[in-house]
Amino acid sequence: MHLLEQAAVFLLTAVLLVPLFQRLKLGAVLGYLGAGMLIGPFGLGMIGEVESTLQFAEFGVVLLLFLVGLELQPSRLWVLRRPVFGLGGAQVLATGAVLAALALAFGFSWQAALVAGFGLAMSSTALVLASLVERKQLATRHGREAFAVLLFQDVSVIPLLALLPLLSDSGTHAAGGWIAAAKGLAVIAVVIISSRLVVRPVLKAVASYGGREVFTAAALLLVVGAALIMEKIGLSPSLGAFLAGVLLADSEFRHELEADIEPFKGLLLGLFFIAVGMSANLGLVWERPLAVLGLVLGLMLAKLALMYAIARIGGAPNDAAQRLAVSISQGGEFAFILFVAAGSLGIFEAGSAQLLVVVVTVSMLLAPLAFEAHERALARWTERHATPEFDAITGPANPVIIAGYGRVGQIVSRVLRMCGVPFTALEVSYQQVDFVRRFGSKVYYGDASRLELLEAAKTGEAKLFVLAIDDVEASAKTAAVVRKHFPQVPILARARNRVHLFRLRDLGVKLIWRETFPTSLDMARHALLSLGFGIAASERAVSLFKQHDEQRLDAQYAVQHDEAQLIQTSKEAAAQLQELFESDGLQPLPGFPRAGA
Repeated sequence: MHLLEQAAVFLLTAVLLVPLFQRLKLGAVLGYLGAGMLIGPFGLGMIGEVESTLQFAEFGVVLLLFLVGLELQPSRLWVLRRPVFGLGGAQVLATGAVLAALALAFGFSWQAALVAGFGLAMSSTALVLASLVERKQLATRHGREAFAVLLFQDVSVIPLLALLPLLSDSGTHAAGGWIAAAKGLAVIAVVIISSRLVVRPVLKAVASYGGREVFTAAALLLVVGAALIMEKIGLSPSLGAFLAGVLLADSEFRHELEADIEPFKGLLLGLFFIAVGMSANLGLVWERPLAVLGLVLGLMLAKLALMYAIARIGGAPNDAAQRLAVSISQGGEFAFILFVAAGSLGIFEAGSAQLLVVVVTVSMLLAPLAFEAHERALARWTERHATPEFDAITGPANPVIIAGYGRVGQIVSRVLRMCGVPFTALEVSYQQVDFVRRFGSKVYYGDASRLELLEAAKTGEAKLFVLAIDDVEASAKTAAVVRKHFPQVPILARARNRVHLFRLRDLGVKLIWRETFPTSLDMARHALLSLGFGIAASERAVSLFKQHDEQRLDAQYAVQHDEAQLIQTSKEAAAQLQELFESDGLQPLPGFPRAGA
């Protein structure tokens, strides 16, 4: 077929199928793969020259990895270092090792098993991110963690591609592998130095004196040059492109380079996926449907189980861990890149490479269905185990409202009950409500920061509002609502620490108790008694400290937003306290040195 006719077939099938697949929410990648399957030798047979097409289209992969490198700014990597290198590293290593062991059990050589295991550990970046954006879940915990895992997978493809020549059975490749690796390290060092000394000045000159077309040509030349250098020393050309991208990620040309390269990358990468679709042996699906389906389901279940376990060990909630595991359970486009490269080096047998490509392709086709099925199942589970509605509060108004029925709230309520004072207790944790109700306590399940609940509890008719909520943010929010809508009701508040106390004071709350302060003073009193201080001296020392601390509390409240002033007042307070202790006639016992001496 004539070159122009081939181009027309490629473009026509892409224009028809890619929008259709996107309309069906299956993604553009699957549209390109479907187009390749349709026109390839295992489909309608319109184009049979798969190898030549694939060789040309591999430049799209080179451009993709250049753009991936441009995205990896050092500052961005540092912010995401924990999920990227922790969660992502654990996923790639654990999944790759397990799948490689399974491949060995199926009779693969150790080299082929290693490539198969880590290739199948990759997931589809395009598919997963598109799904997360579509469902508005990219900003959620599992969305951020999925992005981190995919980012690590993208980066890990680079060393995997670089190591492929070392795994080749070919004597030439194997013998030259270590030499190529040494050359690679040397070239990487040269590229890093030259990017600072040569590439950036050249790009600056081209941008200043050349037109837009010349700058685009210079950008393509940069990618092609980096790829050629790596190819000449026996390493993956993608490694050179990726490295060039990383080195320019924090440059002033980053956005312009992205804009210039993106159209070429999109077209050539689409052509690459079409070529992969053309090479997918659909005959295997018809000849061995159960084997292919079994391998696909085994792959997805293995990746799902491993990712779920890793996420849970990392502290993710159950639903977030489930969504993350389902998101990355399919194979990915980088698997095609690895398998094609490994096949060209003779690491895979032809039949094995074709089978793995088909398995990855089918898993990507099933991924959107898995996303939807899981969301529906999780929605039904959430509906059955949903948090109950807040209790309806009925009955007459009580003189005391207690917000928060934990340690402090329960003790206050028990004293009030002992004295015959009726109260209305509110608690936002329904687990806590269920627990205390077993012991006969009357408490309502509800969020005390909600105005409608406070109105239902007749807070406006109360004589006292006891704010005993443990969570600082919830406590401050509740105090703000009560002060705004029920300013006539006095608030007795519990504060966890100084910062909590300052926030409550900012809201106009006057009567505040630091929950650990009285207990700490009582312990200090007993400590002095145990050390031989008299009862009067111990009481006097604790009283002096309490009075001084409360005075300093007011001073620190005034400068709480000025860290330097806050530190200075703390230092002055320590010196003043020592002077106060001595001026009051209190002296250390013999044998006890002065503090700080």
